[in-house]
Amino acid sequence: MSAPAPLRAREDARLPGRLARSAAERASGAGPSTREFARWLAGRAQAHRFAVERIPLAALDGWSFDAGTGNLGHHSGRFFTVEGLHVNTGAPPFPQWRQPIIHQAETGILGILAKEFDGVLHFLMQAKMEPGNPNLLQLSPTVQATRSNYTKVHRGSDVKYIEYFTTPGRGRPLADVLQSEHGSWFYRKANRNMLVLTDEDVAVDDDFCWLTLGQLGELLCQDTVVNMDARTVLACLPGLPAEPRAQHSDTELLSWFTGERSRHEVRAERIPLHDTTGWRRDEWAIGHEAGRYFRVVALAVQAGNREVTSWSQPLFEPVGRGVTAFLCRRIADVPHVLAHARVEGGFLDTVELGPTVQYTPDNYAHLAGIDRPPFLDEVLAADPRRIRYDVVHSEEGGRFLNAVSRYLFVDAEGTDLAVDPPDGYRWVTPGQLSALARHAHYVNVQARTLLACLTTGAVRL
Repeated sequence: MSAPAPLRAREDARLPGRLARSAAERASGAGPSTREFARWLAGRAQAHRFAVERIPLAALDGWSFDAGTGNLGHHSGRFFTVEGLHVNTGAPPFPQWRQPIIHQAETGILGILAKEFDGVLHFLMQAKMEPGNPNLLQLSPTVQATRSNYTKVHRGSDVKYIEYFTTPGRGRPLADVLQSEHGSWFYRKANRNMLVLTDEDVAVDDDFCWLTLGQLGELLCQDTVVNMDARTVLACLPGLPAEPRAQHSDTELLSWFTGERSRHEVRAERIPLHDTTGWRRDEWAIGHEAGRYFRVVALAVQAGNREVTSWSQPLFEPVGRGVTAFLCRRIADVPHVLAHARVEGGFLDTVELGPTVQYTPDNYAHLAGIDRPPFLDEVLAADPRRIRYDVVHSEEGGRFLNAVSRYLFVDAEGTDLAVDPPDGYRWVTPGQLSALARHAHYVNVQARTLLACLTTGAVRL
């Protein structure tokens, strides 16, 4: 009878210190300096041919509308479909609605490879083109691939470095969690967010570079440089300290959150796309009759450094720029942010914790009084002296076209704003939010972007 495996510590006590050292290091010895990064990224853009062209919906190659349902899908039956969704929450100002939704049942991998150089953790990042990015090329994780990509349904080339995330024993996981995608545009979509530490010698492809956590924090202070997939993975790092005190204990916070999930009755039913009343299809797009929310459009794409070098696909294009913000303040000298238990039709489990504000103002311009989203007007009118962070980031460029949001931390210190938050809101510490982000379906993707700013040191509250 073999002896049992030796016991291990439940947590790596050295990891927070190693991450803190990487976050403090703003000069990389293994890759380009932050000052040189813009030139490096521009060089990668010049090294490949990128072209994106809007095309009529009927010109989509390999895609078609189903005669019976109107759903838009690929002839392989893989990738994703554009279907309809009927959501009923019973809550004002929109108790129920119908909309197009992306249904992508497969789980992808978003993975960042880590390695120590001269005692400092570095992270292998990729210059990756996505057709929906406003500037096409942004900094992405080491691996950003759907199952269709890395199993080569498209018959393209291999996904570089995928073996570190699919082969057991190639590295030690620093974080590994299923996280939701945009619940307003995806139906129950999740990706596996992974950070894997390796001791192996890694041959670095020309489109990849090693950066410290501190360098990534500096790049998160620049508009549309670090893509959404990189931000969500960085948010899963266990780097933020657990504050010894908070306005609500962890158990109280979890009890409140469980109560929020229980009290919301959200019925979200997939329906045929041609049953989405209020939406109209023409030659170029599917859009809302009021001109709000988003459009379903089509692109033809060429990208010399992708696994497949040319393709066409549908994307969702928002109407207007989003505003995403955490109100923040110190409570008894401990930093807190105001989280919102937010309902989105595509979530797996009714609500997830989102930022204080997560809206596209143009979609609510016709509303007044109590129908206006809470705290939106206060954030839009915030004194610039109270704004701790203000950067434009784009959302997932593989499915969304020109989807950009203004991300902010707004200091509520010294004001009576949200001292006693309304139902659905709670003050939480960054450490509490970070702990929840290590578990599936607690913290939404927009809140994870702002959490990544804290994890990398881009923002200090």
